[in-house]
Amino acid sequence: MSIIKKPLITEKFSALGESENKFGFIVDKKATKAEIKREIEKLYDVEVTSVNTMIYLGKPKSRFTKRTAINGRTKSFKKAIISLKEGQNIDFYSNI
Repeated sequence: MSIIKKPLITEKFSALGESENKFGFIVDKKATKAEIKREIEKLYDVEVTSVNTMIYLGKPKSRFTKRTAINGRTKSFKKAIISLKEGQNIDFYSNI
């Protein structure tokens, strides 16, 4: 199983990628910063300068049915923000 689950392709991360050379990924919750750095360098053939991580708790959700209310949460996940060395870039759209 891979540490990197999927890249985050949003407006915010597109702007960060262009201006500050930072990219976002959803990663395995148990992955460390060193493991994430190694995996990104191996997958995309780039030099990572720093890795910032944060764990998001799932949002509470409720649904009302005829009988009762059902309460639960969405899945929690870990997000990593990768800073690359100056002059390097990751192109997510090259395989499309």
